[in-house]
Amino acid sequence: MSTRSAWEISREMFLSEQEIELLLRRVRRQLADLSAAEQRSARLDRLIVEMLLFTGLLETIGSTLLTLGLFTRIVAFLLSGELAVGYWWMHVPNSFFPIANGGEVMVLYSFAFLYFAAAGPGKWSLDHRFRGR
Repeated sequence: MSTRSAWEISREMFLSEQEIELLLRRVRRQLADLSAAEQRSARLDRLIVEMLLFTGLLETIGSTLLTLGLFTRIVAFLLSGELAVGYWWMHVPNSFFPIANGGEVMVLYSFAFLYFAAAGPGKWSLDHRFRGR
């Protein structure tokens, strides 16, 4: 049984530069072969993935900052707006009322974050400690 270092094992987990280049060439070739309708669909899929990544990052980083009490008003306002937009895009087309369309959690959190934006950080937050308020 051979023993390998952790560096060798972790290096094998990632693609080499040549493998990445081959993969990119293949993807470019496949995208060039798509018809115009398929290309539009691929762009829409890419937009959806980018939106999901953006909202995931915003919610992950924003919740961490809110938990620590850093930039509370700004982060809470951004998260409230994000949830409001998500509610109007995803739930309102089914029904306006949150209990009927399954969007009650989004509305609840949107208003909770709006309250945090209006009330500001508490006395135990890092904002309070750094700014001395």
